[in-house]
Amino acid sequence: MPIPRRSRFTGSPRAVQGGFSLIEIILVVVLIGGIVAFAATRILGGGDRARVNLAKAQVQTLAEKVHQYEMDTGTLPNSLGDLVTQPGGASGWLGPYAKEAELRDPWNTPYEFSAPGTSQPFDIVSYGADRKPGGDSVNADIRYE
Repeated sequence: MPIPRRSRFTGSPRAVQGGFSLIEIILVVVLIGGIVAFAATRILGGGDRARVNLAKAQVQTLAEKVHQYEMDTGTLPNSLGDLVTQPGGASGWLGPYAKEAELRDPWNTPYEFSAPGTSQPFDIVSYGADRKPGGDSVNADIRYE
């Protein structure tokens, strides 16, 4: 005796249909867009902060290289370029002390070098994102201290 077949579909045809309504789909897309936008601002906003921290580290590293140059030659360099190529008349030069690419800040602007400095033997300065003296936040000057 055959077993009676049961219908897989019971109830009204509308209850059987699966899927999402248009409003549900729009709501999900808007929520995902909001999350992505929030994450992007956090990630991309961190780029400026990372450049400032990198510039601070590079200024300190360049200052150490200037001190090494001074220890070897007995004088301060006339420019940061003297760390890369030996200047004429610099006896005791054991460089290169730096690479050409190290003489530019994270915004691809050359570091400013002056000897004598304002309150120390020399100054090394990055003018920050705006590339102008002064400023605040990511536009603030980054100096060797």
